[in-house]
Amino acid sequence: MSNNQKTRQPADPGIGIGIDYGTSNSVAAVFDGRKVVMVPLENGATVVPSAIYIDRQFQITTGQAAIDAYIASNTGRKVELTAEFLGEGRTSTGQIGDRGLPEEAGTEKFFGQSIVDAGEKGRLFRGVKRLLSDESLPRLMVFDRPFRLVALVTPLFLRIRRALETSLTDIGISRIHSTHACVGHPVNFEGRSTSRNEVALQRLGEACHHAGFEEHGFYPEPIAAAISYLFFSPEISSQTMLAVDFGGGTLDLCVLRHQGEEFQVVATHGIGLGGDHIDQQLFRQLLFPLLGKGERFRRKGEDREIETLFPFEEYEDLLLNWAVSYRLNQNRYTTPVMQRIEQGDAAAAKFRRLYELIKGNHSYLVFQAIKDVKAVLSEQQQARLDIPEIDVDLEITRREFENINADLLRSFEEAVQHTLSLAGIHAADVELVIRTGGSSLIPAVKNILDRHFPGKVVEHDPFTSVAAGLAIAEYRGFGQLSSSDDPR
Repeated sequence: MSNNQKTRQPADPGIGIGIDYGTSNSVAAVFDGRKVVMVPLENGATVVPSAIYIDRQFQITTGQAAIDAYIASNTGRKVELTAEFLGEGRTSTGQIGDRGLPEEAGTEKFFGQSIVDAGEKGRLFRGVKRLLSDESLPRLMVFDRPFRLVALVTPLFLRIRRALETSLTDIGISRIHSTHACVGHPVNFEGRSTSRNEVALQRLGEACHHAGFEEHGFYPEPIAAAISYLFFSPEISSQTMLAVDFGGGTLDLCVLRHQGEEFQVVATHGIGLGGDHIDQQLFRQLLFPLLGKGERFRRKGEDREIETLFPFEEYEDLLLNWAVSYRLNQNRYTTPVMQRIEQGDAAAAKFRRLYELIKGNHSYLVFQAIKDVKAVLSEQQQARLDIPEIDVDLEITRREFENINADLLRSFEEAVQHTLSLAGIHAADVELVIRTGGSSLIPAVKNILDRHFPGKVVEHDPFTSVAAGLAIAEYRGFGQLSSSDDPR
């Protein structure tokens, strides 16, 4: 079997373990050569959010429980920003003064920008996978402690390994078999650095090591999805397959030629496009106008009144990244909003809404509401975006959704065409297309694929196909083996 990957001996000839660590969700699977079993990770659920919550005592919670803890302790509270303490310095030397007596050696405390949230009870991290390839971001501050990105991934892998131990014990397999795994990765991690893939895989490997996966391999996610489809559909007679894995952070594609379960990878391609990008685009187009974007701003100058556009662009990046949106609770942001509210015109209600979003720390809630609308529009022609905390209640149709995301959908279509070009084939040469990943459920995505490959597109386990394929891949000895030595 040729798959353009380094073939190795399985870590355990009797069992294969696959871990799909995703931007939004994570899944694990076990394969014993005959059947694939999905591993329950949280309260019986096999799909768990890729989330980590750290409280002020540095206690860590993962999965859905992490999200629940964040919502319970943070959403709606008043944000209290204080100056960040940097250290102390001397203000006098303690030398002998004019009267022949030693001066008291005084010190002064120095403070940085006012960006520390004193009232914050915990930090929630989601989408850390999107940061793993960034060499310039080795650490994130959690309260007064720097956390390496690896430390924000390891707890989730540790949770998965413990769940594996339980599952394997339940089916009569020793827990020692949970010390190896095959971990999925996108064709290309997000970022522009030429070394982004190597950096991200090194960090993932270190997290695996710390979590107890002493032997771990890596395998491309779209190929894993194709492998699982071939395993579950041994009767298919097609020979050329396109796998489309459209998840939360990346779009990954591959072309395979196969005969039954025997296959050869012809081409792979991946770009930084996923459900998170769609959510941000919906936020921009639907909510920015309701929060004051495009409105005028009058304020007093030295000798006259000045009128300009409100500087909404200064708020945009923080609004679109809910994990750091609490930084908007600085005077430089809140004072202009309050001044704009005081003008009392029709637009003042928009800025009151913006003020409530900032002061109530509602950013995560807003994004969850957007995700819910996106899910409804996958099934229905119309959905309601109802966020009473900031007085938003509007209807959006599927057509409006598609118009808002027209550029992103065009990028999706171009990525498909580029993959075919890399493979040296045309759409007509493709005999089967499998689509997987949460974002592949969007009707517009389905329509694009159906238009290019009429009658050839099938849906394949959007949330579990990759983990299943990774387990099969490890059992069969595919993938790139990583050293079990501590990479530090």
